[in-house]
Amino acid sequence: MLVLVAPGQGAQTPGFLTPWLELPGAADRVAAWSDAIGLDLVHYGTQADADAIRDTAVAQPLLVAAGLLSAAALGDVAPDAVAGHSVGEITAAAFAGVLDDIAALTLVRRRGLAMAEAAAITETGMSALLGGDPEVSVAHLEKLGLTPANVNGAGQIVAAGTLEQLAALNEDKPEGVRKVVALKVAGAFHTHHMAPAVDKLAEAAKALSPADPKVTYVSNRDGRAVHSGSEVVERLVGQVANPVRWDLCMETFKELGVTALLEVCPGGTLTGLAKRALPGVRTLALKTPDDLGAARELIAEHTTA
Repeated sequence: MLVLVAPGQGAQTPGFLTPWLELPGAADRVAAWSDAIGLDLVHYGTQADADAIRDTAVAQPLLVAAGLLSAAALGDVAPDAVAGHSVGEITAAAFAGVLDDIAALTLVRRRGLAMAEAAAITETGMSALLGGDPEVSVAHLEKLGLTPANVNGAGQIVAAGTLEQLAALNEDKPEGVRKVVALKVAGAFHTHHMAPAVDKLAEAAKALSPADPKVTYVSNRDGRAVHSGSEVVERLVGQVANPVRWDLCMETFKELGVTALLEVCPGGTLTGLAKRALPGVRTLALKTPDDLGAARELIAEHTTA
């Protein structure tokens, strides 16, 4: 049983889209997407530097475009389940047939802009905790007024809040945590600081006509499988201000009997978590088109849908 997953913000690196655009028809497809959403995805995916693609309004549509492009390069893929981390949920919604490519990219463009605006209101950020017991760490973060914005499983938690709160965390780490690492992101995503973005995204979502998922869609809000297209969109909207529970998604993968996990471009983050949390599950990350052959073999061996 195969699950197809899409990474979230922070997975992008300068020039990562370049080899993918060399595939037949890929450059034309991305150029058409760029025209549709008013953002030069080709430029940002090939020539822009790290600072430019760290911009939330750029990074989010770029990641969704990369996921859609790399999945399309696999051919006619029918995974048994799909899921996405943070903004990757929009990519997963397209994989499941809830949204078409243009609808997904239009929505993520609005999402990125709205979250960038919300992040500009207060100086906020995110930091990863290395080591420690998750339950102890979560209680400690809440005591400091921080939000456990990403509970990723495999012992990985990301805290989010104001810069002052994060500075306090550096001085007062939870018991057992070896190190606190500041992440290069523009704000406290998946917290109450993103509440202004929820209203704007809800307004944008009114123009959508979602279909029900064609395959099992696992939501990162609570790891639950969602069977209604309208509920998928409702969760996509609310999730910008609520924690990502990737740990619960991986628990659901276990319950579903997943035997392989394939992460679309720019892959690596979610396969790394799966290797630690899902022993025995085959994993593969699409980083360049050189990975397509191995990915097709994995699909052939593990897909039942």
